[in-house]
Amino acid sequence: MLDFLEQEEQISPALLREVRAFRAAQPLPDPLQARVPRPRYHYYGRAIWEQAIAALLCGKNLLLAGGKATGKNVLAENLAAAFGRPAWNVSFHVNMDAASLIGMDTFEGGAVKFRPGPIYQCARYGGFGILDEINMAKNEALAVLHAALDFRRAIDVPGYERVEMDGAARFIATMNYGYAGTRELNEALTSRFAVIQMPTISPENLDRLLARQFPALKKKYRSQFAQLFFELQKKCESAEISTKALDLRGLLDALDLMGKGVPVAAALDMGITNKAFDSYEQGLIRDVIAARVPARLDSAALFEG
Repeated sequence: MLDFLEQEEQISPALLREVRAFRAAQPLPDPLQARVPRPRYHYYGRAIWEQAIAALLCGKNLLLAGGKATGKNVLAENLAAAFGRPAWNVSFHVNMDAASLIGMDTFEGGAVKFRPGPIYQCARYGGFGILDEINMAKNEALAVLHAALDFRRAIDVPGYERVEMDGAARFIATMNYGYAGTRELNEALTSRFAVIQMPTISPENLDRLLARQFPALKKKYRSQFAQLFFELQKKCESAEISTKALDLRGLLDALDLMGKGVPVAAALDMGITNKAFDSYEQGLIRDVIAARVPARLDSAALFEG
């Protein structure tokens, strides 16, 4: 990951030196090595990378806010990998409570024992906690994070102990106001994060992503699939179609399927079109696809060799 940041993203050498120093100063025990992410995808965007790295080096926690297909979770995972830290993922929902985050009592071997939750483990082991869609949780549940995220850097576990946060521990939250079930984030909680508004991937960076993930994909078709993504984005922005079809993961999944010999039209249906369940909208999406990807195209023609 650091080679990628240095060679491809051309991140500031001074920042990378500090990241390497951070890693050297925070050695990781072997049992936790398996929790360090090994990202399948890289995040592309030098400015965002440098902002995020600088914030984490300053000891800040990050809130990545942005719409669909902006790479929030990809960046969060990439950051944990770049800093060489174990990651714990928390997917928030309306029924999430404080015990789910910190831990709870459980009966084991004839005795009551404390089963630590992801926030507790991040604090103890210096992990990166990835708090996915943080604005879907109730504010009462999130209040437990306040002391962990501010200058106190500690967690009081009711009935047990006060856990001081390891110096390497950080939290990276993501949020998207457009999803059903989201709510306004508590002001007290928001103030504890450095906030980055995540931009949509640029055409240049999408081309780089496709080239890295699918090196055998012919350049002319790589360009067509990139343009297809941006055509769908325009349709979403003009409210001609819903955001269900604006799915970068779905496009990458469709290309994976094509690489296994699934016909192009079927693969795009599986990855993009069928995520809109209204038949009229499906027709609109197929029209956009047909304008960029010829109906007669077969998967064997897409890839070199």
